[in-house]
Amino acid sequence: MPIVIVEMWEGRTVDQKRNLIKALTDAMVEHAACTPDHLHVVIHEIKKENWGRNGEISIDAVKK
Repeated sequence: MPIVIVEMWEGRTVDQKRNLIKALTDAMVEHAACTPDHLHVVIHEIKKENWGRNGEISIDAVKK
């Protein structure tokens, strides 16, 4: 049972997530010999205030 985990900032629409799950599933079927019925895609949406990069909290970095 392959699992693809996506961690990204919150804010995408349901349609965007639906399209992402379809694209990831198609890619895994094509490149990793998975079958769609065995593949799980999990999206973790994270608030920008809980994400940091380059020594900064992301909500501050986005404002620049």
